[in-house]
Amino acid sequence: MRSRDMERGRKHRGDTQWTAWLTPTIVVANVSIFIVVMYTNDCPKTTTGANGDCVAKLLRRFSFQPLRENPFLGPSSSTLEKLGALDWKKVVQGNEKWRLITAMWLHAGIIHLVMNMFDVIIFGIRLEQQFGFIRIGLIYLISGFGGSILSALFLQKSISVGASGALLGLMGAMLSELLTNWTIYKSKVLCHVLSQDTNINRKYNMVSLP
Repeated sequence: MRSRDMERGRKHRGDTQWTAWLTPTIVVANVSIFIVVMYTNDCPKTTTGANGDCVAKLLRRFSFQPLRENPFLGPSSSTLEKLGALDWKKVVQGNEKWRLITAMWLHAGIIHLVMNMFDVIIFGIRLEQQFGFIRIGLIYLISGFGGSILSALFLQKSISVGASGALLGLMGAMLSELLTNWTIYKSKVLCHVLSQDTNINRKYNMVSLP
């Protein structure tokens, strides 16, 4: 029974392990875009910056907006809106459909960015190694686009940014793979537990003779 499960798993997933390069590229792209956003924001030149309210002033042009304005340590909402944040009015009434794509590459702040990219690395690399960059790339883009559509439908009074939709797509793919091959993973865990138990018994039940 166990051998059939393992064989089915090999047929389903294949023996090839892909090299994960797309996921790190996505992370680098998101970080690079955030740097560009902060450069464009230029907090010291804004009204709040003129009052000396910027956070991390040593970063100068890259310093963050005041925490009361953006608790995520990031740019102003006006900067995000200018660079492609999702705004329902501009998408529907202004016919700026491109915002459905650009919003998924923007982040509200460094905290938002780090949390999302950490999860993308955790789920993305594993999935890309198993299924290849084409499938994972399509899942990421389609899920991100779908998340933007849902945000436009339900968050009509505020702007939205982030890769949460794409991240949920990766998490869904991981859950689907886990449920599909549950018997295989269960067999592997059982084999590992039995082997450890055998090693422990050998270690503690061995009697030395004089």
